[in-house]
Amino acid sequence: MEMLRFALAGNPNSGKTTLFNALTGSTAHVGNWPGVTVDKREGICKKGSESVQIVDLPGIYSLSPYTPEEVIARNYLLDERPDCIINIVDATNLERNLYLTTQLLEVDIPIVVALNMTDVLEKRGDDIDEQELEKRIGVPVVEISALRDTNVPLLISRAIEAAKTPRGATSVLKASRLYGAIENAEIAFKLAEVDSPLFHAVKLVEGDNLEVETHPKEAQAAKDFLAKNVSRAWEFGSDTEAEIADARYKYICEHFSPTLKRSRPVKKGELTRSDKADRILTHKWASIPLFLVILFAVFHVTFSENFLYLATIIPPFGELCAELSGTTMGAIFFAEGLNSPGAILFYAMDALTASIGNGILSVMESANASAWAVGLVYDGIWGGISAVLSFVPQILVLFLCFSILEDSGYMARVAFILDRLFRRFGVSGRAFMPMIMGFGCSIPAMANTRTLADEKERTATIRVIPFFSCGAKLPILTAISGAIVTFFGIGNAEIITYAMYLAGMGIALISLILMRNTTMRGETPPFIMELPAYHAPRFQNLMIHLWDKLKHYVEKAFTIILVSCIVIWFLSNFGWNWKMAESMNDSILASLGQLIQPIFTPLGFGSQLGSWGWVFAVAAVTGLIAKENVIATFFSLACALLTAAGSGAFSGLESNPELLAELLALLGSGEGSEEGVLEAVAMISATGATVPALLSFIVFNMTTIPCFAAVATAKAELRKGTFKWTLLFWLAASYLASTAVYTIGSWWWTAFIWAAVIAAAIAGVVLYNKKASQKEKRL
Repeated sequence: MEMLRFALAGNPNSGKTTLFNALTGSTAHVGNWPGVTVDKREGICKKGSESVQIVDLPGIYSLSPYTPEEVIARNYLLDERPDCIINIVDATNLERNLYLTTQLLEVDIPIVVALNMTDVLEKRGDDIDEQELEKRIGVPVVEISALRDTNVPLLISRAIEAAKTPRGATSVLKASRLYGAIENAEIAFKLAEVDSPLFHAVKLVEGDNLEVETHPKEAQAAKDFLAKNVSRAWEFGSDTEAEIADARYKYICEHFSPTLKRSRPVKKGELTRSDKADRILTHKWASIPLFLVILFAVFHVTFSENFLYLATIIPPFGELCAELSGTTMGAIFFAEGLNSPGAILFYAMDALTASIGNGILSVMESANASAWAVGLVYDGIWGGISAVLSFVPQILVLFLCFSILEDSGYMARVAFILDRLFRRFGVSGRAFMPMIMGFGCSIPAMANTRTLADEKERTATIRVIPFFSCGAKLPILTAISGAIVTFFGIGNAEIITYAMYLAGMGIALISLILMRNTTMRGETPPFIMELPAYHAPRFQNLMIHLWDKLKHYVEKAFTIILVSCIVIWFLSNFGWNWKMAESMNDSILASLGQLIQPIFTPLGFGSQLGSWGWVFAVAAVTGLIAKENVIATFFSLACALLTAAGSGAFSGLESNPELLAELLALLGSGEGSEEGVLEAVAMISATGATVPALLSFIVFNMTTIPCFAAVATAKAELRKGTFKWTLLFWLAASYLASTAVYTIGSWWWTAFIWAAVIAAAIAGVVLYNKKASQKEKRL
């Protein structure tokens, strides 16, 4: 006996994907904007009397083929024909959600209506007569709360029961003057033995493009029937689609809406709590500054070693923190001041990896392992992996913050705010939704560009998604930012990291605007999005997100990064004669690094860095495999530097003997430092890299070709012929942006040269658009 298949169908933000997670325990992404579930997601539900396969369809407002989501959902229902449709209806927006229900009723598949968010309705003092609504609709209706898992087992039980009884299609359009034409078309489809003939008949009378193309003969017959039997002297004229939509809403208001009993009448212009919050958070002038403040707060919670600035406000507390940071346990909770949650978890993980590393070293020494074996396992493999694993807690804290903002409904507002700002430049808010997801990971973000109807906008969006720094790039930012503060004694690591994130966003927006006004020029598609009510995220959903992220990161650490660490260790310790190199400068890696080193000279980390300067070039290239490799490479190369040249390799630290001693002790222990800072300090000391060169290095790694997995995703999502140009775009954008950062940082007057270049580019765009417009007019 085959397992039953149920499809979840509903409006965006109705709680459909939340219900999917509640039913299956799936790790499908839960969001509050249209298009989070681009393609169908499948899982197994075991909450009923038998196991059931659940398919999560994209969020849609109707079954008309206006968006990719609607086409996906419609094709699945008509072609795959699930055993039952669970129609999720937002009880707080009953009339609008039931519009889709009236269309689903026209498909001859069993249906169960899940009235979601009834807990929100109860808080308002409102109530829906569930039994009366079930009687009027003619299919089972179950009140649920997907967020709190209320009545979910009952829902699945009623769906299993409904799936075992065939259901005939029904329509709410019987009172419409167009119903004669619908009946006539339905008869034709029945004679042709087409499944769901009523649905196809309604769509044909609407003039649905897909239906007309698929059934041209029946379409012409319907057109002739309308011309002969239906007068056009009517409110909607020949627009049958608008007339049918109006008939649906009239029926909903007359027959279904009365089942909603309000505790008091809604006053005209009355604002909900979400409306009141939006008056501030989506304000014309305040929204962008508030978004930047919220973004800074996220980074402060993740990275700060002076949380809430208590040490600054209360100096004696700062002195106490400095004293406590010298103890083993105190170092986890205190630094400059009280550590933020992200910093506390980071130091705790760092202490754990150090203990494991010491255990590995003790075992190898007691086994009298050879020096090369100790170097491979302790320095090469564990040193690189531990440097990466130390960042797991901070990446999870950062991802948790973004998940809270997303699940609460705020990220949908960000898309709305940015649409209002950038629409005039040819960029719609819909394109910003996958970009914002890029803060978590570029791979699902690129996949979510499928919701963009315009192919050119989709291509441009995929190209800039990597500029929104994902969690894997976090170690690069924190390590280099911390090293700048530690080595040069300037700035604040937290502010530098935050500024680099903003720089990546700025480069993305500039690139997107340039593409949308030149090679990717096209009409800006309309952006219609419902702003969901603010609500507290569900703890279970947040944990599902974090587990998915942790699993992906750890898998990466023990596969791609593990192999990379072994390869880097081998290449940095062996020469072309396949024997252990006497000096790292004689190694295979050194010769390869020196070969590509001149390429990075305009970026500040090339030939000007001297004999050891190739280490930055090598680190940048290994980052193309996986961005976490950059810090792992730093550690491996710093250890190799110490072995090859001794403490003399770090002559730049002679003026700071305490820091030099700390670095030498670290490299001798074989353990990664806090946030990879000391490894980066070692690179700076050995090469003489400047602050502008280091900032350029960050920008290059943020904007160049992403990791191999993201590149593979981009290739799969882009149309044929655009992938090679996308690779070239990533290289060109990162090279130009990094060169600008280095040259302006090193010689301030070059800012005028770059300003002239930008002005020339803008003039070129204007002329390009002018010629393109003239060509379009001639055509």
